[in-house]
Amino acid sequence: MQRLKSFVALTLLGGLTVVLPIAILMLIFQWLFALITDFIQPLSNLLTDRAQLRGVMADVLVLLILLALCFSVGLFVKTRVGGWLHGWMDKALSRFAPGYQTIRDIVVQFVGGPEENSLFKGQVALVKLYGADSELQVTGIVTARFEQGYTVFVPTAPMPTSGMVYHVPEHFVSLLPDVTVEQAMRTVIACGAGSQELLALQRAGQGDNKVAVEAEG
Repeated sequence: MQRLKSFVALTLLGGLTVVLPIAILMLIFQWLFALITDFIQPLSNLLTDRAQLRGVMADVLVLLILLALCFSVGLFVKTRVGGWLHGWMDKALSRFAPGYQTIRDIVVQFVGGPEENSLFKGQVALVKLYGADSELQVTGIVTARFEQGYTVFVPTAPMPTSGMVYHVPEHFVSLLPDVTVEQAMRTVIACGAGSQELLALQRAGQGDNKVAVEAEG
């Protein structure tokens, strides 16, 4: 009887791990679709009344117009004048609109963009916050270097947009040049799942360093 209960519970949990992510993703898409359709509703109504288009066709046409507008803006900011104007507006909004910079960085991170505009830019590392002899390590992003060491951003799980900034000595930090920031962020969002790859790369790097030191000796 106990084995049957265990089988039913594990099977149910296995099904939930498959169904829940899909259901949550569908809810997110439904929310986004409702948000976008509400935003473009005035233009859709205008096309419906003036051009005698059906509601769905009007929504699709408005979305195409918005995409074309975004494409045109993207082309414009690639020009010298557009780049200067965008930089000026960006600085002005960052100064007078609290939260704009964070929102912009998050959007750039999710849709992809130049590395210099990314919220998470820098070198992935494993950091010993409590001393070089400590066995405790955390995943961090090196965002700056100073004379005595590194400035490291340590994200919190499962929301990597929040975290703590530490200034630590250089020998507290093990850089992972083969790991991208996106890979590290996935382990943070997954609450540590997949971190074994980071640790394996750190051990491999330490082994390579040891061999190099012995060869020099």
